[in-house]
Amino acid sequence: MSDYRIETKCLHSGYTPGNGEPRQIPIYQSTTFKYDTSEEMGKLFDLESNGYFYTRLQNPTNDSVAAKIADLEGGVGAILTSSGQAATFYSLFNICEAGDHVVCSSTVYGGTFNLLGVTMKKLGIDATFVDPDAPIEELNKAFRPNTKAVFGETIANPALVVLDIEKFAKIAHDHEVPLIVDNTFATPVNCRPFEWGADIVTHSTTKYMDGHAAQVGGVIVDSGNFDWSKYGDKYHGLTRPDESYHGIVYTERFGKLAYITKATSQLMRDLGSIPSPMNCFLLNLGLESMPLRVERHCYNASKVAEYLNSHEKVAHVNYAGLPGDKYHELAKKYLPKGTCGVISFELKDGREAAVRFMDGLKLASIATHVADAKTCVLHPASHTHRQMNDEQLAEAGVSPGLIRLSVGIENVEDILADLEQALKLA
Repeated sequence: MSDYRIETKCLHSGYTPGNGEPRQIPIYQSTTFKYDTSEEMGKLFDLESNGYFYTRLQNPTNDSVAAKIADLEGGVGAILTSSGQAATFYSLFNICEAGDHVVCSSTVYGGTFNLLGVTMKKLGIDATFVDPDAPIEELNKAFRPNTKAVFGETIANPALVVLDIEKFAKIAHDHEVPLIVDNTFATPVNCRPFEWGADIVTHSTTKYMDGHAAQVGGVIVDSGNFDWSKYGDKYHGLTRPDESYHGIVYTERFGKLAYITKATSQLMRDLGSIPSPMNCFLLNLGLESMPLRVERHCYNASKVAEYLNSHEKVAHVNYAGLPGDKYHELAKKYLPKGTCGVISFELKDGREAAVRFMDGLKLASIATHVADAKTCVLHPASHTHRQMNDEQLAEAGVSPGLIRLSVGIENVEDILADLEQALKLA
């Protein structure tokens, strides 16, 4: 499908029906798959042949959807997970172990901040959080001899900082580590990080890819561009024999698919954060309409951002699509077709006004979710980033009165009318 444009790929990539076969991806709702001989099954467990034997590792429905997303991002392979959090964890844990270190943008999603700053620290993996806007000289100071990866978000949730992907890719590669980018908010419709030097991309497929709040899921896509063999001592999990698979060396056996194969055959085998085939089927339905929805999200969000930016009760608006936004120039570079449908803003009267505003909304829902077809709103300091202290909130770009507004695909006039009546109560 490499010659087709992304709108076509969203419909056709990953699955090609044969004569008389189902036009839509079938749901292989089965845990296991039958074989005629013990030898055939044994080759699968030795990774000597391709096929399916247990859905915790692979499933035809899941693999078709993973292949579609890999094609959308321009990667060599992908693995679906049970959530975006699982995708973030697997993307790092696939190359990190106790004693290792990660450099991460400080403005990432609160759950990611907690994953790296608390949970992975318990596993012996340390993280240094850096200001994504810091100069290269300052960022270089965050690296250590045991640094294994750099992590950031194309558009940070909820601070809406646009990552300078090219800058971060250069810094990561100068220190001989891969750049992993969470591309959830931008989607491959608006940004393909591999084209700017990123090595691995993750998504919470729960968001725009699904688009209807119908399933929870995640995905990891590998570009195939990072040369793990070049730094064999650093990435020995990929470049040395895996005794749990009879001494297989992933880079030797699987080449550019080494990273994804290891994540599937080792992490998914042992940790098991798989999505169900039904969830993958629902995700695929969302992917088919994603370009249309993303375009509408961006159009509506631009109108809402302009409205809020001129409202007397609004102190400031964060939306890179606005010409005066701090990240507008980076958005023009990396996201020329539009940023996303998410806006964050703060009211002049602070936190209490934010609560009154949110409680006064009628069309928009107060929800922990974001980036689906329906407009919803959230107060990060009280919800997604509640575990952070004031200093950490400041580093993440989350002020006490910040409101995150996920603009849906309703008629924009109805969205604006709802905001107007709620702002009168704020």
